[in-house]
Amino acid sequence: MSSELDLEAYLRRIGLEVAPAVDLAGLKALHLAHATSIPFENLDIQMGLPIRLDLASLQSKLVARRRGGYCFEHNTLFLAVLEALGFEAIPCEARVRLGATEVLPRTHMLLIVRLGGAPWLCDVGFGGEGLLHPVPIDGEAHPQFLNAYRVGEEGVLRVLQSFHHGAWEDLYAFEPEPRFPVDFEMANHYTSTHPGSRFLKTLTAQLPGPEVRRILRNRAYAEIRGDQVVGRELAPEEVIPLMRESFGLEIPEEATFLAMP
Repeated sequence: MSSELDLEAYLRRIGLEVAPAVDLAGLKALHLAHATSIPFENLDIQMGLPIRLDLASLQSKLVARRRGGYCFEHNTLFLAVLEALGFEAIPCEARVRLGATEVLPRTHMLLIVRLGGAPWLCDVGFGGEGLLHPVPIDGEAHPQFLNAYRVGEEGVLRVLQSFHHGAWEDLYAFEPEPRFPVDFEMANHYTSTHPGSRFLKTLTAQLPGPEVRRILRNRAYAEIRGDQVVGRELAPEEVIPLMRESFGLEIPEEATFLAMP
């Protein structure tokens, strides 16, 4: 897969002048640059367009056209970059728990990178609530700018949690075992086409940053700084301009979205 990657174009997209070293500092720099440069968004789903996970399509969309995507797109591209640089990485599947009231299907993709024999959770595709740096899978709390995360154990599962308002909150649960591209193709098909998928019901654009995390869901826009949330309801005509100004997304003025007829 990595042989098809235009690494120089990718690095320009995320604002890095040179490829990072294959060590922890390099992994952190790469993860932070990707997570803060390429938005999490589902606009193609909302506009009735297919989500393609082959590397050529991902590079065209996320790199050349400077769009964003959701977990399968982000982390498939990031995996190709890690492999091209020489990192040891595997893709895994997770069940999202954030905001869930029942057990959900495995519709999230994450990566595990091994450095010096130790596993690190990498995930540039969980949107506004997601990681900025990799997190060691060691059960300990790890601050990241205004947030803190940990990866705990639950039997054979590992659970990514974030700390808010004095308590740990589950984000998602996963088995630390490798999965295959066909697994993500199936999950991607469900997530992007099933009538019950939240990505068909809700338009979203999200971008985390060290000082502020920006989240748009339909017409609800919020800026989050740690536990402080400032938000407002947008007028319909404000949505596309905000996606351009706050998320850097070039969307046609005449675009229409399933969740906002």
